[in-house]
This record gives sequence, C-alpha cells and structure tokens, in this order.
Amino acid sequence: MTGLRIVFMGTPEFACPTLQTLIDRGERVVGVVTQPDRPKGRGQQTLPPPVKVLAEAHGIPVFQPVKVRLPEAVEQVRAFAPDLIVVIAFGQILPKSLLEVPRLGCINVHASLLPRYRGAAPINWCIVNGESETGITTMQMDVGLDTGDMLLKKVTPIDPDEDAQSLHDRLSLLGAETLAQTLDLLVAGRLVPEKQDDSQTCYASMLKKEDGLISWDRAATAIRNQVRGMAPWPGAYTHLDGKVMKIWRARTGEGSGTPGTIIRADRTGLEVACEAGSLVIEELQLEGKKRLGAADFLSGVRLAPGTILGERDENR
Repeated sequence: MTGLRIVFMGTPEFACPTLQTLIDRGERVVGVVTQPDRPKGRGQQTLPPPVKVLAEAHGIPVFQPVKVRLPEAVEQVRAFAPDLIVVIAFGQILPKSLLEVPRLGCINVHASLLPRYRGAAPINWCIVNGESETGITTMQMDVGLDTGDMLLKKVTPIDPDEDAQSLHDRLSLLGAETLAQTLDLLVAGRLVPEKQDDSQTCYASMLKKEDGLISWDRAATAIRNQVRGMAPWPGAYTHLDGKVMKIWRARTGEGSGTPGTIIRADRTGLEVACEAGSLVIEELQLEGKKRLGAADFLSGVRLAPGTILGERDENR
C-alpha cells in the first residue's frame, strides 16, 4: 500500500485485474472514471462497463463523462483530489488540463513493449505481424498518443498457437502486476523514466471489420497470423457462395494451387491454397450458423475440391 490518493481510469474487462489489484493492496482508490453505459450485443441492451461493475461492488465512487476533455469533467476529477491517476484502456484521449491535475501525474498501463505498437489495438497487431514476444509498459503520460516516458517493462513470449483473446487475458494480469511494481518503485523514489525512441515506433490502429477480410494471395503463415490476431473480433473471414465464413482456428499446410481454391475437404480439415503454402481450416462458422469443427461442418456442407473462396460481388 502506498497511501496515495488514486483515481483509476479504465473501461473494459482488460482493466479490471489492475483495479482489483489496487483494491487488494489496500490503495486509496478515491474514484473511478469510466465510459458511459452503452448498448451491447444483439439485443442492444444498455450495460455498464466492466470497470464500473467492479468499482461499485467495492463502494468506489464512479464518474462516467461522455467527453473527459470538457472543463466540467476535468473539474469533477479534480474534486477527487488525486495524488496520482492510473489509466488503462480508458478509451478517450486525456487533455493536458487533466494530465496536470494530480501532483504525481498520470501513469498509463499499455499492452505493448513501447515504443512499438502505440495505439488502440497493440495485442491484435503484434500477433497479425508475427511478433514472437510482447509485454506491458507503464508510462508517464503526456499529451501525445502513447509517447510519454517509459517507467517499467515486462516481457512475455507469444505462443505460436496463441490468439488475441488468450494473449489479452494474460496481459491483463501482467498489467496489474507491472502497475503494482511501478507504484512501489514510485514511492521508493526508484523509478527511472526513459525517453521513447520515436524511430522505433509503429502504430496499432483501432480494428475495423474489414481488417478481418482474408486475401488468399498471401502466404499461409501471414493468413494464419491474421486468424489468430483478429479473434474474437472482427474475426478473420472469407466468403463461400456469397456468405461470410469466419475462420476461428487454422494451421499451415504444404498444399499448393490457385490462391483461394479448396484443395482438400475431409475430416482432418478444410485445406485452402494460398500464395505460398496452404491454410488448413480446423474451426469455422458460416454466416447464420454455429461455430463448428471442420469435420462437423463438412458433415452438413458439401465442398468439392476446386471450390473457390473469397469471390463475392460487394455491391450486391
């Protein structure tokens, strides 16, 4: 326990282990700032953010500004009189006026090894790009996008079979651990901020649905990384007879043929030719249907070798 007055800013499930760690350590979390309740799922039921649910379960005051940059929102945070603001996956850019509120500034918990993968979706893009390791960086925030001085880093390998969801879950726990160590070093006066080398950075843009669309004229390894990196949303997908077909799990093969052409369809998988090698689809989901293993899928859908995936008139 540091004894500091802390305001926590975060929104999704990813941020919850860090907030829970602060609570478990006995930190003085005087307020939580999170995004407004929003419609979710097919039924569009209005639901609170996971961070709000956790905060209210522990009796912590919650503030949900539509725009945190508005002067009245900044004043509300100022009213908490924080020594420090901890930010993790909050979802809005913090203005300079807010960054200057706490005497110890704002510390961000970021899910990459900065300066690599600044931006909204570092977990997804590091897998799509075939990285072998990633990690957590705590950072002293400034007005730039993930450009502040680095405080502490924790590295973790990426398993070749790991997808974005499982890596997300691991990094959420590592983030909590890294933040706890950062706080201990802060109060001990042992933090040594390190400037970021901007020449080493790359941008991890927010995901769009079209990021999941597969181009079969790429190497099988790259497409498999796309499958892993786009799970669970937007999901890697192609088209079969004009319908969206999501690919949930796949491995690379050694087959060859015209890219996008099915070269084998049996109980061991659905093999599709790529520009280099082939992709053996092990789990998939046709539009309007359940997610199935390849064997179960093929028991209900007949696909002959030579069938071409990915062709569709997008203007229909």
